[in-house]
Amino acid sequence: MTDTIRAADALARRLHAAGCRFAFGMPGGEVLTIVDALERAGIRFVLAKHENAAAFMAEAAWHRSGAPGILVATVGPGLLNGVNAIANAHQDRVPLIVLAGSIDSDEAETYTHQVLDQRAVLAPITKATFGMTAGAAHVQADKAVSLALEGRMGPVYVDVPISVADAKLPAAAPAARVAAAQTGLSGDDLALATGWLTEARRPLMIAGVDAMNQGAEPAIAAFCERYGIALITSYKAKGTLPEDHPLCLGGAGLSPLADRHLLPLVQSADLILCAGYDPIEMRPGWRDPWDPAQQRVIDIAPVPNDHYMHQATLNVIGPVAPTLHALSSASPQDTWPGGEVAACKTALAEAFPADAEWGPNAIVDVCRSTLPQDTLATADSGAHRILLSQQWTCYEPRGLMQSSGLCTMGCALPLAIGAALMEPDRPVISFSGDAGFLMIAGELATAAELKLKPIFLVFVDGALALIEKKQRERQLANAGVDFAVHDFAAMGRAFGGAGVDVRDRDSLRTALTDAMTAPTFTVIAAHIDKGAYDGRI
Repeated sequence: MTDTIRAADALARRLHAAGCRFAFGMPGGEVLTIVDALERAGIRFVLAKHENAAAFMAEAAWHRSGAPGILVATVGPGLLNGVNAIANAHQDRVPLIVLAGSIDSDEAETYTHQVLDQRAVLAPITKATFGMTAGAAHVQADKAVSLALEGRMGPVYVDVPISVADAKLPAAAPAARVAAAQTGLSGDDLALATGWLTEARRPLMIAGVDAMNQGAEPAIAAFCERYGIALITSYKAKGTLPEDHPLCLGGAGLSPLADRHLLPLVQSADLILCAGYDPIEMRPGWRDPWDPAQQRVIDIAPVPNDHYMHQATLNVIGPVAPTLHALSSASPQDTWPGGEVAACKTALAEAFPADAEWGPNAIVDVCRSTLPQDTLATADSGAHRILLSQQWTCYEPRGLMQSSGLCTMGCALPLAIGAALMEPDRPVISFSGDAGFLMIAGELATAAELKLKPIFLVFVDGALALIEKKQRERQLANAGVDFAVHDFAAMGRAFGGAGVDVRDRDSLRTALTDAMTAPTFTVIAAHIDKGAYDGRI
């Protein structure tokens, strides 16, 4: 007799084989079989307080494990609650498997409560959607995992009708598809690119999220060191090369203050290598930042350029590491003879000084100097993120997790929860503005229930600081950007953690030191003046 399992079990087993060990969400009756199947397969289901937060916890699990994140949502409002974070996964190139229940098609013909075309809603913000059927469950599960992880990564939605989840099918799955071979440059294009590299005296590389998702950081580090190539990263790819390395110029994309120093260096380069550089993270200053008719530009990307944010002299559709390996027959030369890279690195440090007294710069400086080098950090969107992404030194890839493509608020706290769950022995800190923290504060209950100990730091100024700054700069009347200063430290205590207010360097340093040995999570409310970011980002 042939062994049989439920269709939901086929899906869960394939996810477990992909390395998944956690799923996040909020169940309804329509997904109880899915949750049961995940648990039976060895994937722990974590109950969040909102599907949007659950998706960010799942993203953090991906960053820390390399296995796809899993979001589970019930039919209708449950799934729609997660739309923002699913769109974030699409724009931030996160392999998120979204599982939701749905009403059986026969039932939906006469029953309309909570019935909508969920696949149509998610189609524009996912790589693919599937309506699971019992006969194809094994294949659909394999397709979902493969599509999420291969090429340019992204979310995949699997719509699981109630009756299909419980339907029986043979337990034996067909062989999983073999991943596509990773190949590099060859032929005339390789000879041309190798010649350019040999001739370059001012070579520069811009590395992005695609390189990070391919695990190309060791290849990039070795290549930059061998050929004396200056490295700029996107914010998402911070830590591709340790940021205290003399060739590393840190992250770019949001700060006009940083662009004043980085863009002239880019425009002076005689060879630019774009290594998995996806400009979805960048702002208008990085639109056409070089002239491919005057500068040699090699763009290595997993998909053809349809963004038109920049153009290249040579486009390579393929993986980063094999392409760099193919180029490594070039002869190394002395590069940047005028010391331009060191001068730019010094200028950037001077542009973002650590305040001697108090302010957002001082907060970042105290946190970075007090917390261990291996601390994992997360950042919410807002003025503090721009500053943090310049000042927070990353020594490893994914050392600072944030929403860079979509730039959504409310991500830092659940990202920190996910990171702390995956690596409970490492220090974890999230940086939120007060508005972003208020959006997501209920997830403090999740941190307490999971007995996690991250530090949640809140920049408290009673304003949407970045938007208020833009409003003033446009000489518009103050409207819709100010709100009350709330007792964030008390919120931490109310949810079972520690909570403390700080207004100077010494009290912040003490709070951080105490938080690292505390038996619970800690909320640190760091109070700053309104307008504290003026001239700093």
